[in-house]
Amino acid sequence: QARLVESGGDSVEAGSSLKLSCAASGIVYASYCMGWFRQPLGKEREGVAWIMNSGRTTYTDSVKGRFTISKDNDAIILYLEMNDLKPEDTAMYYCAADSRCLLSGKEALGDPKRIESGYWGQGTQVTVSS
Repeated sequence: QARLVESGGDSVEAGSSLKLSCAASGIVYASYCMGWFRQPLGKEREGVAWIMNSGRTTYTDSVKGRFTISKDNDAIILYLEMNDLKPEDTAMYYCAADSRCLLSGKEALGDPKRIESGYWGQGTQVTVSS
């Protein structure tokens, strides 16, 4: 029933900007907490940004000041605005939705496996060249 579809990934030069989108359909509600994760080739998935029901956001240190997560609660679309992209940002980016919202942003980003009642998209590739 629930489905998440990411889009917006591209191959760009360092310093460029991109805006990723994650459209939700099926049984996904505005009350869900949602977030973005990324997985560089050959490495483990890591948390990027998380947004709570209250609107409070959490970011991993490496993207603070450059990335902004937001959510359209009417259409249930998650966004990730990425500015001043760096080669180290290169990865497959995934969005996730958590129906329980029992984890803090730090907890969710620190260990994605703890998101037990959640849904994941198939990912969108972001490649940043120097």
